[in-house]
Amino acid sequence: MKVVILAGGYATRLWPITKNRAKPLLPLGKKKIIDLVFEKVRDFGDVLVSTNKRFEDDFRRWAEGKKVEIVVEETRSEEEKLGAVKALAEIAKEINDDLFVIAGDNVFDFNLQPLLEVFKETEDPVVALYDVGDLELAKRYGVAELSGDLVVDFEEKPLNPKSSLVGVAIYIFPEKVIPFLTKYSKERKDKADKLGEFLSYLCKIEKVRYVKFNGNWFDIGTPDSYIEAIKTFMENDVSRNVEVSRASKIIEPVVVEKNVRISGRSIIGPYTYIAEGCEIDSCDLSESVVFNGCILKKVTLWRSLIDSNCEIRNIELKSSIVGSNAKIQGG
Repeated sequence: MKVVILAGGYATRLWPITKNRAKPLLPLGKKKIIDLVFEKVRDFGDVLVSTNKRFEDDFRRWAEGKKVEIVVEETRSEEEKLGAVKALAEIAKEINDDLFVIAGDNVFDFNLQPLLEVFKETEDPVVALYDVGDLELAKRYGVAELSGDLVVDFEEKPLNPKSSLVGVAIYIFPEKVIPFLTKYSKERKDKADKLGEFLSYLCKIEKVRYVKFNGNWFDIGTPDSYIEAIKTFMENDVSRNVEVSRASKIIEPVVVEKNVRISGRSIIGPYTYIAEGCEIDSCDLSESVVFNGCILKKVTLWRSLIDSNCEIRNIELKSSIVGSNAKIQGG
């Protein structure tokens, strides 16, 4: 079996934070999103990460020291991207094996072994499902229609969901369905970005099994879902050479990387990530991410994302996203 981690998207809903960095490489504390995905699937087979030309170098740096092959599509923008179905079909051309497919921005705490067990028993395609518990919320995802132990239909972002059981972008496709994947990618070019659409097509010609999972699962597509994932998965870690003034307080869990200086009467945390080389003076930061090289003075941050090399002073920001190199001066 080959494991394919799909990481070829451009995450436009999280711009500007993801304008110059791939979403799977965003930090969840000391680890990155893709680290948690990789740890869940690395024992299932040879791992391939499918990405694009724009973020190729970043993924190659991440892959150093790991048993991972980086597969690169020749695109650099949202308008050019192949889409998940087409990208997977291109990879499958070179593989004569079963495929375990998972999205690179999938964060969860459940064990995927039951998915493999169903596949070994049946040798049919298998999809992971999760009950979001709310029909309104289900409208954001691909919704499964079940009959016994089979998925009989799969509808992407339905206006009237038939259930709250949604796909979590984890699939096992046996080698026998690869020709259908290739055929679909050629015939349905307008639906090349959603594996759920392919799953709906596949249900009509193959038995598709499912496994329901419980636990924590986050589809990181918005700032809120990113922050909630941080709150669930962050571990406490403050680098040894961080300077913290006596008047400052750190409320765990937080991650503070090296060469950070925290001065004045600052309160850091909980659930806050501060990247390398930041200067934090008399600030109150919680449930937020501050990327490298930022200078913050007399700033209150809550559930906010601050991109690299920003200078922000004398302001309160809540549920905000600030792009790189911004200079903000409050009153």
